Amino acid sequence: MNLVVVSNRVSRGKPNEPMTGGLAAALLPVVEKTGAIWVGSSGRVRDGSLREPFAEVEALGAGALAMLDLPAAHYGGYYEGFANSALWPALHSRADLIRASQDDYASYREVNAFMARALLRFRKPDSMFWIQDYHFLALGAELRDLGVPQPIGFFLHTPWPTRSVISGVPHHRELIEAMLAYDLIGFQTDEDCENFLSYVQCDLGLAVRDGVVISSFGRTRAAVFPIGIDPERFAQQATKAMTHPDVSRLRRSLNGEKLAIGVDRLDYSKGLVNRIKAFDQMWTLYPNLKRSVSLLQIATPSRGAIEAYGNLAGEVAKLVTDVNGVHGEVDWTPIRYLNKGFGQGVLAGLYRTAQVGVVTPLQDGMNLVAKEYVAAQNPADPGVLVLSKFAGAANELDAALLVNPHDIDGMARTIASALAMPLTERRMRWDAMMVKLNGSTIQQWFADFVEALQDTHNPGNAVLPEPPTLWPRRAADLAARYH
Repeated sequence: MNLVVVSNRVSRGKPNEPMTGGLAAALLPVVEKTGAIWVGSSGRVRDGSLREPFAEVEALGAGALAMLDLPAAHYGGYYEGFANSALWPALHSRADLIRASQDDYASYREVNAFMARALLRFRKPDSMFWIQDYHFLALGAELRDLGVPQPIGFFLHTPWPTRSVISGVPHHRELIEAMLAYDLIGFQTDEDCENFLSYVQCDLGLAVRDGVVISSFGRTRAAVFPIGIDPERFAQQATKAMTHPDVSRLRRSLNGEKLAIGVDRLDYSKGLVNRIKAFDQMWTLYPNLKRSVSLLQIATPSRGAIEAYGNLAGEVAKLVTDVNGVHGEVDWTPIRYLNKGFGQGVLAGLYRTAQVGVVTPLQDGMNLVAKEYVAAQNPADPGVLVLSKFAGAANELDAALLVNPHDIDGMARTIASALAMPLTERRMRWDAMMVKLNGSTIQQWFADFVEALQDTHNPGNAVLPEPPTLWPRRAADLAARYH
């Protein structure tokens, strides 16, 4: 088997460099150990028609990374436009933030078509393609249009919303029809999978039986594959990182006080505003916790060119200043707020240092930070995970303290109870969560999906003669349609 993994960005994952997100952290060890080829954007763009996409290839363990320069004329409309101003807010149930133009959609389709042409270089008779995330909903259809019969799977790292929300995305019907070119579509949770199949059945009028959809492309199976981490490796990183200078300085600066930690991209889906308000309320309700616990909030800048993100950055910064101004002392800062990323090794040490991990997104596909925090803990004296019930991880980590991120008072009280939790209960909850982590690792996720893709793909069902194919268009046809 020759596995080709595709995502928007490729990360080299250097030890001291910050990760760009959970997807990169998850895929790197898989590529290193399995010999897969990981194809994605280099982060650069190139002018010109780029009829022959160029890929820079480098080895990574047993596998390889292939990095493409995407077309400059379409990158902005594809990435900041349709992917992150239309799809991302919809997938996180923020229909009020959906912004997209016809040009954005055309650019999104152009980049999907460009990536399909680039992937032909890596195709072999025994190839399988595994496409990652919302940037490439239509990539499978573009590959089929180029005559690729090999197995093509897709995994969505974000949630999938209800029919009423996804219907707010321009061209939603065409996109979801195009998704049915995939042999296998994977979701993080049962709810995500059910929402998708509900749209397919009710809005497209297609037959669904036992998670299998029949369309003009053939059979598409929709199934749940909750993504995991490598808990043993992460625990080793956490132990080793305790001597790292950043971690050592943090421990010394605490002067015996307890620490809560939040690590997120600066994104409206992560619930940062509500989280900070909850700590404000906690110090108000429990003044004895002043000077005895602080919050380290790491918020990595993200998509700053998009208006909603710029507005959020300003709102969070002002709120942190206000809370510190009300509760702080000349020698004590309640919230330590950092707008930068850290490498996985350092993060592991920071997690282990904190008595409480606060993962409170308003909506999240999985949230690997929750799993990493648990794995990083000292088994003899573990911290407590406070977790939003709207994160996919809550389906597995039900021994965490689950909260409603919209309930500020409830979060404040739960964080206070986490800080006061006795060792016996902390150990019991941590043990239960580690059983879940060890039973659903990143290696298991990878193996389960690949096996299911091999089982699902049936070349005889790749294209049916009737009805006419749902997506018979190439890049030139698309350009003519929308311009």
